[in-house]
Parts: sequence; structure tokens; C-alpha cells
Amino acid sequence: MASTRIQKINDLIRDNVSQIINKDLALKQGVFVSITKVDTSRDLRYTKIFVSIFPEKEIDYTMKTLKKEIFRIQKLSNQRLHSKILPKITFILDSTGNKITELDKIFDQIKAENNESNSTNNKIQ
Repeated sequence: MASTRIQKINDLIRDNVSQIINKDLALKQGVFVSITKVDTSRDLRYTKIFVSIFPEKEIDYTMKTLKKEIFRIQKLSNQRLHSKILPKITFILDSTGNKITELDKIFDQIKAENNESNSTNNKIQ
């Protein structure tokens, strides 16, 4: 569990990087990037930023853009964070949302099959 200090730094980094991505980065229209988690090391040298991207078909494009613009994002973030130690940012794709969507589809399919099976059984009886 992260300390209160680290949690505050994570929140600050999330807010700053989110603003940079939404205002200063030129992504395709209709592409949405949300930061799902920020994990900063205890020594404040490294920060992993987990991102969720919608629509799924734009994941490759968006991750390439984030990696291409990492130095610009890092520079803007460093200017906004007034800290002695400035963590190095790494973006990581958080596919949890995509997995949840896939599971929802599977559950819906199972429900539909069960409903279909129940209605067939009721007709036979």
C-alpha cells in the first residue's frame, strides 16, 4: 500500500499528465485516453502511468503517439511539478477495461443461450 505522500504525488502526476494528454497532445479525433492508475516508486525516480484507450482499434496508434511524445510530456510535466526529484514517466496499456467488456459479452451470450434453452424446454413440456 502506498504511503499518503506517494498517493498525493500519484494524484498530482495523474492530474498533470491527464491535462497534458487532453490539451497539449494532438490525438486523432474521437480517441479517448484515460489514466487508470499511477504508480510512483518510493524513491520518486520512476512513474508508471497506466492508460485505457477507447476505441480499441486505436490502441496501437495511441500508444505509439504517447511513446513518440514522451519527452514532450515529460518536459511539460516537470515544468508543472515543482519538486526536487522528477520521476521518469513510462506509459503502460491497462487492458482491464477491454477484458471487462469481453467478459460482459461472454456473460450476455451465456444468458442468451440459457434463455433460449429454457424457452425450448418449456415448449417441450
